[in-house]
Amino acid sequence: MSRLRNSIVLLAVAAAFAFSLPLFRRAVGSTSPWFVLMVMLCFLGLAAFARPLFLLRLPHVLREAGAWEMNGRLYKALRVPAYGALLRRTPLRYLNTHVYLNRYPGKTSAVPTQIEAAEAAHFWAAALVVPYMVYASVQGRWNVVAWFTIIQVGGNLYPILHLRWVRVRLNRLHSRRI
Repeated sequence: MSRLRNSIVLLAVAAAFAFSLPLFRRAVGSTSPWFVLMVMLCFLGLAAFARPLFLLRLPHVLREAGAWEMNGRLYKALRVPAYGALLRRTPLRYLNTHVYLNRYPGKTSAVPTQIEAAEAAHFWAAALVVPYMVYASVQGRWNVVAWFTIIQVGGNLYPILHLRWVRVRLNRLHSRRI
């Protein structure tokens, strides 16, 4: 029954986006940065509502953490742990409650899968915006490129880095227990 309910909710959300995005495109134009931002946010929303039914996956080459990621120096230098603390201590934590250990008491093995799915959602959302950034740079719209760079760093890159860092730490913890 919950699968049916989740499917209905996902279809309703997809229908709402399918109805509203063309209206928004008509109002601002398909080459508007606001439209592209809305497409990215709708994609992240669809990924969130689809989570009970299926999880997005990272490309195979990005799934495994590299040796350089294990020590965490780069993550610490980029202040990724501070970013994670910001997420946990503000209402931003409610954007995705599936990536917290307390969501799955006694089933910590479910959390890395949820973390990878969240990481994949941000990866694919970032990839969705890159062609527009290239288009804007060809058009010489450097202010748009600059704003989207800021959006990509704050809205996709840092979440990816944080989720990846958490996944590396959880995998390290899991391997110690075995």
